Amino acid sequence: MSLNQAAQAAPALPEKAGEQQEPSLLARTVRRPEFGALIGAVAVYLFFVVTASDAGFTSVAGTASWLDTAAELGVVATPVALLLIAGEFDLSIGSTVGATSVIVAIGSGTYTMPQWVSIPLALGFGLLVGLVNGVVATRTKLPSFIVTLASSLVVGGGALGISRALSGSTAVTLTPEPSVQAVFGSKEGQFQVSIVWWLAITVLAWWVLTRTRTGSWIYATGGAPDVARDAGVPTARVKIGLFMATSAGAALVGVLQTISYSGGDVTRGSSFIFNGVIAAVIGGVLLQGGYGSAIGVLLGTATYGIVSLGIFYTGWNTDYAQLFLGALLLVAVLANNYFRKLALGGR
Repeated sequence: MSLNQAAQAAPALPEKAGEQQEPSLLARTVRRPEFGALIGAVAVYLFFVVTASDAGFTSVAGTASWLDTAAELGVVATPVALLLIAGEFDLSIGSTVGATSVIVAIGSGTYTMPQWVSIPLALGFGLLVGLVNGVVATRTKLPSFIVTLASSLVVGGGALGISRALSGSTAVTLTPEPSVQAVFGSKEGQFQVSIVWWLAITVLAWWVLTRTRTGSWIYATGGAPDVARDAGVPTARVKIGLFMATSAGAALVGVLQTISYSGGDVTRGSSFIFNGVIAAVIGGVLLQGGYGSAIGVLLGTATYGIVSLGIFYTGWNTDYAQLFLGALLLVAVLANNYFRKLALGGR
C-alpha cells in the first residue's frame, strides 16, 4: 500500500489507472471533506436569516457578534482539528487557556512585567504543555485522552493554586499597553482582531495540509499509522508537533481574552474543552483520524458561532442552542462518514 493510500483522507484521492474515468467537477466537489460543512453552514445561516433577521441577526452588529464568537473558538479549533486528523485528542486546551491568561495578567498586572515579555512567556508555557503531552503520549502509547486529561488537571489545578497564592484571586485585572492592545485586543467597528488571527491560522493550516509534505504526513499518521511508519513517516514527531500547535493555539486564545477583557481568569477556558472538537467535527473532521480539511473547520466554526448567537436573536430560550449543536454534531458525524465513503470510491 502506498503512502497516498495510507492517508485515506487527502482531499483528492488518486484513481487507479485504467479502472475509472476521471470524476466530474461536481463529483470531486461532493467528495471534498468540507462539502458537508458548507451545506450545513449555509442551511443554518439561512434558517436564522428567516427566523431572526427582523431582530438584527443580519445587521452589522449581529454579524460581528457571531463572527467574534467563531473567531475566538477558531483560533484553537483549527489546530485541534489537525491533531484529530492525525488521530489524537487534547483535553488540556481549556486549562491552558486559563493558565496562560493568568500568566499574562499576574506577570504584567501584579508584578508589572512588560506585557511584551509576559505574552511570549505565556505562549512558551503553552508550547511546553503541548511538548509534554506529545512526548508522554507517543512514548508511553497511552491514549491521548488519558494523557491530556491528566495534564488538564495538573495545569488547571496548578494555575488555580498559584493564582490564589500570588494574587489572592482566580481573576486578575490588567490594563493593556497600547501596542499590545492593537495586536491582540483592537476592533474595527464591532469586529475584533481575533477574526484576523482566525483567518491567518486557517490559511496556515490549509497551506500545511495541502501544499507541504507535513500535510501528507498528518493525513497518513491518522489514516494508517502502521503503514505510514513503514513508509518512513516520523509519526511520533508529527504528533508531538501537533500537540504543541494545539496548546499554542489555546495559549493564544488566553492572550486574546486577557487583552480583550482587560484581565485574566483561571476558569475562563472551560468552554473550549469540547467546543473545539465540536467545531472540528461539524467542519468535516473524523474522530477516527485521517480525514478533514482546514476550510471545513473554518465553516464548522462559523456554524457554531451562528447557532450560538442566532438563538439569542430569535428570542427563544438560549438553552435551545445546546439542542441545535447536539443535532448538528450527530448529523455532521453521519455526513462525514458518508462523504468519506464517497471519497474512497464507496468502500
